[in-house]
Amino acid sequence: MKKLIRMSAMLVVALLLASAVKAQDGRVAGQVFDIQGIPWPGVTVNLKSDTGRTFTLTTDKDGKYSQIGVPNGNYVVTLTNAASGLNFHDQRTVAAGQDNVFNYNFKEIAAKQGPSPEEVKKHEDEQNLFKQMAQHFNAGKAALDDSNTLGKQLATEPADQKSATQDKINADYQTAITELQQAEQGVQAKDTKNHAVVWATLGQAYDGAGRYDDAVNAYQKAIEMSPQASYYADLSTAVVNAAVAQTDTSGLPAKVTEAGTDCDKATALDPTMTARCWKNIGIVLQNKNQLPAAVVPFQKATAADPKDAQSWFLLGGALSSQITSTQKGNQITYTFPPGLVDAYENCIKADPNGPYAPQAKATLDGLNQLSGGTSTIVNERKKK
Repeated sequence: MKKLIRMSAMLVVALLLASAVKAQDGRVAGQVFDIQGIPWPGVTVNLKSDTGRTFTLTTDKDGKYSQIGVPNGNYVVTLTNAASGLNFHDQRTVAAGQDNVFNYNFKEIAAKQGPSPEEVKKHEDEQNLFKQMAQHFNAGKAALDDSNTLGKQLATEPADQKSATQDKINADYQTAITELQQAEQGVQAKDTKNHAVVWATLGQAYDGAGRYDDAVNAYQKAIEMSPQASYYADLSTAVVNAAVAQTDTSGLPAKVTEAGTDCDKATALDPTMTARCWKNIGIVLQNKNQLPAAVVPFQKATAADPKDAQSWFLLGGALSSQITSTQKGNQITYTFPPGLVDAYENCIKADPNGPYAPQAKATLDGLNQLSGGTSTIVNERKKK
């Protein structure tokens, strides 16, 4: 009987010792947050001790994980997530008989660590590309500005100097196109604002060089990236230029209508653009000797800005192309289109002392003479 008691006592002691050993193990728990600071489910948490003991856990919908019975010691904690490419390592110490809380907030971790070497290099590369792009853009813009200056100079130069100046202008446009094309290739895809600026400026260079279809394409690309009133206005003149440049101009009315739609879009973004947009369309048509087609654009320009003396004068010139005549015997009678006299009178009214007023007055005097008709008899003597 005594022997049985001694054996029972030994069994109790053994059980107590086993419980004491178990009590030395700890509990590991924590929560994982993603780069936005939001609880991150589905992250695999691997605990590996320096003795090779391993525990593998997965965070729940709240980003939490927990494991009991973890022996004390040093552990490598590895967090992975295949969907995001997460592969993070950390070293922790598990204390016996305690709750060991290992939280991981990747928003805070990223803020402390700063950019990675790869991110730093990427940023440097982007900065270098931007500098190169800016150099090409500035060179192209300088050539374009020089062509504009030479264009103004060309208007007042002697005839024997015009050819050399025109050659310089053409060379400027080609330089601008080359530089701006290189600038466009260097703009980052995400930088839509600068991308649009480069395309719009390239459109101006194409327009000046007479490459009107390329200009239309460039302005359209600029608008796709950043719709601006000025881009629509420039597109409208490029559309008309492209149409007038064709040998067959039968489609010109449709293109003028298309250009007018672009003017309407420019107006929707900036109401002050209306007069400029229609006036530029009219000037393009006038310069290409398409005066009848220029009447409506100039009418819309003067309606938008009645104080623009130049627009009134240009409207008068366009309407003059619609003067008709009939001959009866030796007498020719002229018929003026509606609004012709009003256009020149409004020109004078808008700016009585301006540069267009004297020309408008002289034209009105000529129209007054024509209104009475003219004789076709040479050196006809006036009746006494």
